[in-house]
Amino acid sequence: MSDQEGADWIPPGADLSRPSAARIYDYLLGGAHNLAPDRAVAQQLQAIQPQVASVARRNRAFLRRAVRFLLEQGVRQFLDLGSGIPTVGNVHEVAQAVDPGARVVYVDYEPVAVAHSRMLLKDNPNAAALEADATDVEGVLASAEVTRLLDLRRPVGLLAITLGHYLPEVRGVFAGYRAALVPGSYLALTHLTNDFAVLSDPRVAETMRGTQDHIHPRTRDEVLALFEGFELVEPGLTTSANWRPDRLAAVVDPEEDGLYAGVGAKR
Repeated sequence: MSDQEGADWIPPGADLSRPSAARIYDYLLGGAHNLAPDRAVAQQLQAIQPQVASVARRNRAFLRRAVRFLLEQGVRQFLDLGSGIPTVGNVHEVAQAVDPGARVVYVDYEPVAVAHSRMLLKDNPNAAALEADATDVEGVLASAEVTRLLDLRRPVGLLAITLGHYLPEVRGVFAGYRAALVPGSYLALTHLTNDFAVLSDPRVAETMRGTQDHIHPRTRDEVLALFEGFELVEPGLTTSANWRPDRLAAVVDPEEDGLYAGVGAKR
């Protein structure tokens, strides 16, 4: 039996013929919701850059720290765009550990990611997974999941963790979401860049062209533009490992990190 057969986390009709970023990321994080083609691409990436799994882990750790920070600012509802396949330390787990009433909507277009998220959330009335393309801003914001769980008249924590570099045209998408948020809301994002050595090898992008999700690394100025109208909180735009690191965390050279990271507030 192949790893595709008999798996209850694979929805009927899902196109599994091409690897997906969500499942590759799951593999790099040590997850079990990935398939042989995804693992093959992940291993190609690791052969090009052995630190790629460390980059993924640091990115995930940034997400948890950012959510905790937003909770400290009083945010109790979150929209997680391009959320991927659930793994330890999901947004709803971090948020609801602080406030069981915190509300979370996950958005992804990858059917395996959504199916597994829905299995995980079936008994959680304050969290939901929406299968949608995050570039459809109006569709996402008008969806049943968002309108049921999130009140856009109140502050929202908008999470776009490793989303932007999968979008060929990113500024308009981010502008649409930013415009929908009221003052007191926050945007947290990470974004792949070639500004640092670790993921600048062109073979990384070439390898991802064989998947559903091509990558579009961007410069510091291009990533900063995604925060237009928002005020970056300290320490500003940095790398994922160096954004408000945990007290005992080791310092990571930016050249060994491949992702810009930041959190901005709408005043």
